[in-house]
Amino acid sequence: MKSDMDMVIVHDGEKWIASNEDLVVEGRTLPELDACLARALRETGRYSGPKVTVFMGFDFNTIPSWIRQYGSHYFNRYVHVEV
Repeated sequence: MKSDMDMVIVHDGEKWIASNEDLVVEGRTLPELDACLARALRETGRYSGPKVTVFMGFDFNTIPSWIRQYGSHYFNRYVHVEV
C-alpha cells in the first residue's frame, strides 16, 4: 500500500504520539490520535484530496531489546484520514 505521508508512532506510557519532520499529534487512544491527525492535516491545507493515507511505523527503539525479535509486524499501521 502506498502512503501519502509517513510518521513514527510511539507510546510514552500515557499517550500515543505520531510525528514526522512537519507534524506532531497526540492522543490517549488510537481513535483520539487519529482524530487529532485529521484536524492537524485539515489545518495545514496541504491536502486537497478527499483522503490522505498515513503510514505510522512504530519506533522499536522504545521497547526492550528482548522483544524486538517479535517486532517486525508488531505495530505498524495505515490510517486513512478524510480531509
